Amino acid sequence: MLLVVAAALVDADGRVLVQQRPEGKPMAGLWEFPGGKVEPGEVPEAALIRELGEELGIRTEAACLAPAAFASEALGERHLLLLLYVLRKWQGVPEARHASVLKWVRPLELHALAMPPADKPLIGLLEALV
Repeated sequence: MLLVVAAALVDADGRVLVQQRPEGKPMAGLWEFPGGKVEPGEVPEAALIRELGEELGIRTEAACLAPAAFASEALGERHLLLLLYVLRKWQGVPEARHASVLKWVRPLELHALAMPPADKPLIGLLEALV
């Protein structure tokens, strides 16, 4: 089981932040929600706060992370469990530290983006929440 956390950062205009996976990484070129793997002994919220700092250079607190949904997807010989949180409050300006580029899009526009299989089922939920 591979436990992964991700955040749907929502700005004041109701747009969601996605990042494009860089060349040389698995699923390069696909758009995804920022986040990453939960390390052994780490709770999901702490992992997401750490990942957002590493990937985007932003800071937030666990109280700002609203659990929204999860996705379950076979991933080769492993199984991915993706926990998605909605985040509306953070400090700093997101920058693409580990991604090719960042993009702010309306939830409806996510349907047109090439995204990993685990992220696709989460789009409808975001449309309802945002």
